[in-house]
Amino acid sequence: MQYRELGRGGLRVSEIGYGAWGIGASGWVGATEDESVRALHRAAELGVNFVDTARGYGESERIVGRVVRERSADPVYVATKVPPKNGVWPAPDGLDPAEAFPGAHVRASVETSLRASGLDRFDVLQFHVWNDEWVGRGDWPETVAALKQEGKIGLFGVSVNDHRPDSVLALVRSGVVDTVQVIYNVFDQAPADELFPACLEHGVGVIVRVALDEGGLTGRVTAGSTFPEGDFRSRYFRGDRPAQVERRVDAIVADLGISREEMAETALRFVLASPAVSTVVPGMRTVRNVERNAATSDGRPIAADRLAVLAGHRWQRNFYS
Repeated sequence: MQYRELGRGGLRVSEIGYGAWGIGASGWVGATEDESVRALHRAAELGVNFVDTARGYGESERIVGRVVRERSADPVYVATKVPPKNGVWPAPDGLDPAEAFPGAHVRASVETSLRASGLDRFDVLQFHVWNDEWVGRGDWPETVAALKQEGKIGLFGVSVNDHRPDSVLALVRSGVVDTVQVIYNVFDQAPADELFPACLEHGVGVIVRVALDEGGLTGRVTAGSTFPEGDFRSRYFRGDRPAQVERRVDAIVADLGISREEMAETALRFVLASPAVSTVVPGMRTVRNVERNAATSDGRPIAADRLAVLAGHRWQRNFYS
């Protein structure tokens, strides 16, 4: 396992982190707690030392906390998220920050998450949505500073609105934030335009989510793919989108001369090629997922000619509209 600095915050984290949304039974169907616990333990054994969870991920914080406590001899950094008080995703323009993240709500959410996880602190606390209109407004900065001073959190970050990397640029440049979490993958390359250069300039760590396009870039989504009722992916891959994904993955496979089985590794190596990226947190619900993804962090960068090919497969679309 290779490690990188999480911005200027002093944490050295594994290139492959653990995305813990899917283990909480809040949006993905099929996860079992026993397998999730085994997967988290296996990840730690393989050197994964960064886990990303959230207050809104069902039982995820509790399961993550259990494993971290059981592995007290191994340093595992845990990041969680505060949901907006008003429950609105993404954060719209014109909204007063007091409606989404008043200081009292931020503190109460942290305390609830600490109790749920059984942990004494979180290494990274993130707001689950963000709007740059909030820079310099509201009482949340004072609360975040107090939580740091009390040792209940380490770094402060935000989870960037889906497919809107421009929505956090003012915050990055303000110096207030330590990390940003953003969607970045072969299809959605927009963060590389402005956000990544800004993060490098200001020492902000980058946590990448959806690196495998919720499974689209694993090579296993085809025109005939279906997902259980209530599973997040049934909406994400609605209509003819599985067929669109299959065609685009087939084009990548043909251009690179690889097999569909190599697609997930290629997609992760694409993300890790960016010097701005600190860690990528693919969702991992099984030991098999963990072992496959962790093996990608082997110190072998993707070839420049392959990166050039992948750059040509940028796909401007929004699965949420």
